[in-house]
Amino acid sequence: MLVRCLYASRPSAALQGPGLDLILEQSRKNNPALGITGLLCVSENLFIQVIEGGRDEVCELFNALVRDDRHQQVRLLTYEEISERRFGNWTMGHVSIAKLNPALLLKYFKRVELDPFDCSGAATMALLGEMVATAAILNRPE
Repeated sequence: MLVRCLYASRPSAALQGPGLDLILEQSRKNNPALGITGLLCVSENLFIQVIEGGRDEVCELFNALVRDDRHQQVRLLTYEEISERRFGNWTMGHVSIAKLNPALLLKYFKRVELDPFDCSGAATMALLGEMVATAAILNRPE
């Protein structure tokens, strides 16, 4: 059975290029063996991540992320059984929040600010889906 998990968290320390590169490198190395796909949105003070795969693998990965000291205020936004993957082409895609179009943010949020802690998980997932559909992904599928 496939599931999708969407969560948000705050980085414990400001995330710089090498730190983000390491996270993406580890994800892209480890996720294929686990059957995990997904998308990571990052800013200096926010992580939003979608992880898809088998129920056990997604739950174990989410639990590891909750325990990871690079994260604080981890909040589960949605968890659902799915019939197909939305981010199946990415072992871990990456979107820079700084590159978001303000009009796109206003479509789903009450202000021109991406704040998944103050909106529905469905709105955040819709935004991510639209970003993928409009080619906002910075790293193309592997």
